[in-house]
Amino acid sequence: MTSLHGNLSGNQRRKMKSAARLYAVQALFQMEHSGQTVESVRAEFLDHRFGAVYDGEEMLDGDMELFGEVLDRAVNYQAPIDQMTDRALVAKWPIARIDPTLRALFRAAGAEMQAKETPPKVVITEYVDVARAFFPEGKEPKFVNAVLDHMAREAQPEAF
Repeated sequence: MTSLHGNLSGNQRRKMKSAARLYAVQALFQMEHSGQTVESVRAEFLDHRFGAVYDGEEMLDGDMELFGEVLDRAVNYQAPIDQMTDRALVAKWPIARIDPTLRALFRAAGAEMQAKETPPKVVITEYVDVARAFFPEGKEPKFVNAVLDHMAREAQPEAF
């Protein structure tokens, strides 16, 4: 049996995984902002975002499996992920006080780190890229890099 992604190049698979991570951060943000359930947000993203076309612009086709895994893990393990994020943040800035987009990003990245399927340095690089997409001019990508490095060292010390 061939895999779902069997005919894709490595570069296409990487782009789909990157898109899935970006969508997962957007979905987690939307869930917190709107109070929607994980099921309703997942359905909306899979039906209306993955590969959709808006104003002639095709949205990236994401890795649906990775998207679902990150969402589920971020929701199911939100408390321990938030606690791990809090330990990585400066004491005066608990996770509840940071930008909601960054909070969603840390939850998605933390979910991937806990799964231990992707090397932590790859997770850090991928989510720093997501931060750059949301904050192209700001200091947030450096902040994200520092926090995720701390989280990764806690979640997977053997990788460093």
